[in-house]
Amino acid sequence: MTQYAIVTDLNRCVGCLACAVACKVANNVPIGSFWNKVLRIGPNPSTEGSDFPNVDMYFLPIQCQHCENPACVAVCPTGASHKLEDGTVQVDKEKCIGCQFCAMSCPYGVRYLNEEERVVEKCTLCEQKIAQGELPQCVAQCGGRARFFGDLDEGLDSFEAPEIASGNEERSYEGLQTVRATLGESIEKGYMRSYESSDVYHLPDVGNRPSLLYILRDTTWQGEE
Repeated sequence: MTQYAIVTDLNRCVGCLACAVACKVANNVPIGSFWNKVLRIGPNPSTEGSDFPNVDMYFLPIQCQHCENPACVAVCPTGASHKLEDGTVQVDKEKCIGCQFCAMSCPYGVRYLNEEERVVEKCTLCEQKIAQGELPQCVAQCGGRARFFGDLDEGLDSFEAPEIASGNEERSYEGLQTVRATLGESIEKGYMRSYESSDVYHLPDVGNRPSLLYILRDTTWQGEE
């Protein structure tokens, strides 16, 4: 069974919003709406009672979590919201009646009503790209090389991102899609720090089993709040 997902190394994310901008361009997301948002978490005291500069802060990209048991699919009256064999959750606009039951049931607030088309939209994990063997746009355009895409059944170390260019090397858009490195290879080459299982987090699970993962080391995870 396939379950496509994204893992984001929050220690590498610099909050540049390149993922959010790239997503809007690639998917023609209307002004004022987002398939991918980046939140600033903190600054919070590193230890109880501490103050600046002893504080923690990180950036947290939020998008559809392509849940294993998505609440949006369960409440959709027409079957417009559905889960594909690759594990992604999609919206069939031909079946969507704009009732927004799915948006109200989503624990993460990542769906919205397209007022012009009167259908609900959200992150598709760039289905049109991954079907062609490409990476989701937010992964391909991540300036910090913090985001990796892959199949959870294959393990996190197999997740891929564009390989980090060396020196003054320039890379075309096609290069970003074809010259790749896995998370495991990036750690072996010293481009990334290793991680423990205790460094891997999900957004809150309310029975929906979110699939996207976040790596955060040496900082208190605030994702449950």
